[in-house]
Amino acid sequence: MTVASLAEYYNVSSTPIRGVITNLIQSGKVTKHPNGRLESNFSTKSSKQPKTIEQPITKDPYEQILRDIVHKSLDKGESFIREENTASTYNLSRSTVREQFIRIAGEGLLEHLPRRGWRVRSFTQQDLIHYSEAREAMELKALDSAWGKLLDIDLQSMLDGNQPAKHDHEMPIIDNRLHNYILEKSENYYIQDFFKRHSTFFRIIFEWEGENRQAAVDAVQQHHDILNALLNRDKKTAMKALSHHIHHNHPVLKKLHRNS
Repeated sequence: MTVASLAEYYNVSSTPIRGVITNLIQSGKVTKHPNGRLESNFSTKSSKQPKTIEQPITKDPYEQILRDIVHKSLDKGESFIREENTASTYNLSRSTVREQFIRIAGEGLLEHLPRRGWRVRSFTQQDLIHYSEAREAMELKALDSAWGKLLDIDLQSMLDGNQPAKHDHEMPIIDNRLHNYILEKSENYYIQDFFKRHSTFFRIIFEWEGENRQAAVDAVQQHHDILNALLNRDKKTAMKALSHHIHHNHPVLKKLHRNS
């Protein structure tokens, strides 16, 4: 077992998975090996283990297909994805797949070409630069609008949620609530709509990057810098720390091929 595989299986981000795993490790129910893999300490042969009826877990087809498309978008060159192949891969009807393709196309990740199928938009380094610039402008404006509405109890909770690793072989725990909190407190519909429309791709990427230990260590420290400045009501430092966080700590995206 790994954090990534568990997050994928339960269709959630890696953050709550890490929290549960930390508790299981501390209680001795799970062992974490030096290579990062996890092993359950429950005995499957115990006659005292209560019988349970396993219920099938229904995964959201949108999330399944979206992750496949995001992965393809990082490949160099033109890439197509077809309804019939996707339907077979995920054991879905073509009408369900088509609905998800239309939804994802509305988010800018797919383009329908008559008689050719669906083309996956190739994501480049320039896209990252442009998105980061737009995100910075929007999120700093949101923080400015939200400034008088930030609550210490919320900020402290998020600070406590970002937990550095206690040992070199452990992963830190990332709490990403800060960004949505700022957007919510800004009460600016248009800024919120921008992130709702354009953050889908990056949400997936950032979850994957959370599995990179150094990226996770950096993210926790950057969150601490922002949150400590917010708790101290040091607006200038908070703005600077947030800007730095937006433009750094993306090892997956920084390896993207550049525009020719």
